[in-house]
Amino acid sequence: MAVTLKDVAALAGVSPSTVSRTCKDNPSISEETKEKVRRAMAQLGYDPGVPSQTSAPLPCGPRTIGIILPPSQKETYENSFYLETIRGISQFCSHRQYLNTVITGQSEAELLDIIRTLARTGQVDSFILLYSRQQDPVVDYLYNEGLLYVLVGKAYQYVNQTIYIDNDNLLAGQEATEYLIRLGHKAIAYLGSDSSLMFSADRKAGYLLALALHQLPQRPELCLEVPSVPRGDCDLLHTLLKARERPTAIVVSDDIIAVALERVCLEIGLSIPGDLSIISFNNSLLARLTSPQLTSVDVNSCQLGIEAASQIINHMENPNLLATKIIVPHHLIERDSCRSLS
Repeated sequence: MAVTLKDVAALAGVSPSTVSRTCKDNPSISEETKEKVRRAMAQLGYDPGVPSQTSAPLPCGPRTIGIILPPSQKETYENSFYLETIRGISQFCSHRQYLNTVITGQSEAELLDIIRTLARTGQVDSFILLYSRQQDPVVDYLYNEGLLYVLVGKAYQYVNQTIYIDNDNLLAGQEATEYLIRLGHKAIAYLGSDSSLMFSADRKAGYLLALALHQLPQRPELCLEVPSVPRGDCDLLHTLLKARERPTAIVVSDDIIAVALERVCLEIGLSIPGDLSIISFNNSLLARLTSPQLTSVDVNSCQLGIEAASQIINHMENPNLLATKIIVPHHLIERDSCRSLS
């Protein structure tokens, strides 16, 4: 069996990214660490291969961090969460004199091709992923190539080896649901995006936990998933809201979905919060522009970006650090979209 980069890392007692950067003679790695890695390579007979002719030399100027958006044709760019997180990253990078570039793709394959090119040619030194999903081939590629990356979101793969910045989304989902329970609601629905996205799965789990702790029934028909930016009439929402035993309140995983829900309520003649209370997440500009304004959980998107940039730069400058996990606090912003039933 061929010797791999991870075999070298294990023998040298360093991370795969340190081995990768040693092979490229990256100046961020100390000479002592480089020697240790090279001894391990020699002992195992590891051949890092001949650099591609298209490879560019490591830049002498500011180093560049790639900011990876989820693959999307359009929806990603309509979500202010990503813009706020990028703002935090850019703010911190500018202060530390690092450059950053946004990486997008309409499909997973296109996104991977761009990342491979940027990594191979040395145009980008490390990466921040602004999302975390189950079984992500982008994460597989970054990890297996020994590239330094940070997740904004909870890690699903390679948990102990991954640096990630997140909210406690399970707790946030639980607290949002318990807020409605304290207002007297018992028929509470959950409306979220794809549960392969880690934040959505955790918020849903928190919702279910709150129902269980307060001995409220968990009704499968009240737990729905819709696209991250619902389009058209959204039959699922119409079915939910026209049911004879419809919910009196809904926990919604994102302000964008909550706005779509408000539109459906308007179409079928339900008032908010008179007929339906809504609590959502992100506390975006949309939450403040709707009528009534949305009660929303602020996840401190800009701070998530600042922490992600801080960690990636810290690990670039100190390659032997262990993977860090940071939880950014959330808080509830009460507005006019929820009412008490008592």
